[in-house]
Amino acid sequence: MAAKKDDGFSAEERAAMKERAAELKRQKNSATAETDLLAKIAELDDADRALAERVHALVKEHAPHLTAKTYYGMPGWARDGKVLVFLQPAGKFKTRYATLGFQDNAALDDGGMWPTAYALTTLTAEHETLIAALLKRAAA
Repeated sequence: MAAKKDDGFSAEERAAMKERAAELKRQKNSATAETDLLAKIAELDDADRALAERVHALVKEHAPHLTAKTYYGMPGWARDGKVLVFLQPAGKFKTRYATLGFQDNAALDDGGMWPTAYALTTLTAEHETLIAALLKRAAA
């Protein structure tokens, strides 16, 4: 059997792409979107699950018009069907921290340069206050 050519993607990246293809098929039925998101959160390890559950609660409280959506197998929240904010769990790509990221449709512009992603290892009350403010601003 011939050796398979390396396509440059890690096993985790290939798995994420497969998850994305499956999500696109499932997400034609928006009634299952939050159920899918909560199921993905439930699959996470303890640390990532705690962060994802808290971020989901913050989104529901401070940007309730965003809709739950999985995004490459990660929790995401969308406006008008396009993901605005997502949480990349540390375990997803075996990194040392989770990432709270904002897509280009987030209204976070601040001059010529601004952050669009934040490393998360824990969530304190101060962090939650900052995330709440970012969510309100991004989703405005």
